[in-house]
Amino acid sequence: MKRIFVVLVGLMSTAAMAASSPGDMLVQLSSGSKSSTFLALQARMPQGSQIEDIGIAGWVRVHVPSSEVSAFSMSTLRNLPGVLKVQPNHRIKLLENFQLKTQAQREALLRKIQNGELPNAQAIQPDNPAIPPAGSGGSGADPLYSNQWGMNQMGVREAWANTKGSPEVVVAVIDTGVDYTHEDLVDNIWRNPGETGQDGQGRDKSSNGVDDDGNGYVDDVIGWDFAGNDNKPYDLAGSMMEILLQGMNPGHGTHCAGNVAARSDNGKGIAGVAPNVRIMPLRFITKEGGGTTADAMKSIRYAVDNGAKVTSNSWGSEGDDPNDPDTQALKDAIQYAQDHGVLFIAAAGNGHQGVGYNNDTDAKPAVPASYTHDAIISVAAIDEAGALGAFSNWGARSVDLGAPGVKVFSTVVQDENYADTLIDIPGLMTATWDGTSMATPHVAGAAALYISANPTKSWREVKDAVLGSVKRSSVLSGKTVSGGQLDVRSLMN
Repeated sequence: MKRIFVVLVGLMSTAAMAASSPGDMLVQLSSGSKSSTFLALQARMPQGSQIEDIGIAGWVRVHVPSSEVSAFSMSTLRNLPGVLKVQPNHRIKLLENFQLKTQAQREALLRKIQNGELPNAQAIQPDNPAIPPAGSGGSGADPLYSNQWGMNQMGVREAWANTKGSPEVVVAVIDTGVDYTHEDLVDNIWRNPGETGQDGQGRDKSSNGVDDDGNGYVDDVIGWDFAGNDNKPYDLAGSMMEILLQGMNPGHGTHCAGNVAARSDNGKGIAGVAPNVRIMPLRFITKEGGGTTADAMKSIRYAVDNGAKVTSNSWGSEGDDPNDPDTQALKDAIQYAQDHGVLFIAAAGNGHQGVGYNNDTDAKPAVPASYTHDAIISVAAIDEAGALGAFSNWGARSVDLGAPGVKVFSTVVQDENYADTLIDIPGLMTATWDGTSMATPHVAGAAALYISANPTKSWREVKDAVLGSVKRSSVLSGKTVSGGQLDVRSLMN
């Protein structure tokens, strides 16, 4: 039977911008009076309130204890001199998932467990495992490469005649975290040069409890967990029971990371599109499948400030919150990436209840993929025949190209280590790793591969190269900006 432990998530780590708690807000301060406004803000906050500087465009996060919310309001903030905008710190939740919907399904699951048909139903993975050293090595062909239909279709092996990527090029996977202990990922995990080696007192900088590189994060050796606020951005996945009954994360970020840069020629598993570049794991979506706008913004800023050239973003929502259309904060974070020359690869969305729609005309276009920033590359999902996935959004103006996103074989957390099938329980459910989430990291890897061979190119030139080299398709003509699907062979040659 296919892997059961981390088997389920929706077609994409698609999120709904849900209402935040009343006391959780994002406030934009005027740059000219930020310091004084920050102090005035502190003086006005009820006891126990917290204020955190996001570090982008004057945005700060303000959190008022629930016991004090009734004594405070957004209008108080909006009327404070130096305050430009106030918006909720939107909660981001996984939208599509494979949580069982009916009592009959739940009862069928329990019967299978009682009959011993699902031995791993209660399996629990370790929380935040230690960061292993790089260099475990290995050599030889990747034995499971033939399962990666997308790699073969895109002509990746032919592209590797040019380069397999440079370890100086970093892709930030902003997601649920990454299993950084995975045999096919561990050697390609980014290592922060400012937090490795020895400090002035002869201590190991990776664990000395000091912010050696002064970036605001202590011992951030491989990235950061913004959901848990620690230096271990591990992909915490639910057990099968938690995923089926509660809709928890199945290891989404790990699957995405493998498509970007699983190691090649190490005698293990598969290979990513850019198998020699580095993966920067940044976690802002929790095991329960939720995150916040503030944590997404901090993830983007960390990626940019610490050298990532590409960010892979397999998350989003069906439109901005209709009850609060002001979502400027996240837009400013993407603008921060663009201003610093970083590409933002984004999933185009998985439609309404799994049926794709036109992002150009729908009342709820998928965001952030449909935001107007030029540095965004919005990605639709195609299947092995080149057809648009039935769930995939499209848009002649807002979706740039298609990439493999149906039954994608990649790395998964622990257990069998690789899968294209999310769940296979006879008589109950069968589902595969499908989604614009899976398509997005293919494009992120392709962009990283091109940057490796052309390090002086601007983000705009890289985007133009990716879109200009697509394999044109009647299926994608009129439904994407480029009219075609990712062609790595053509891109690199």
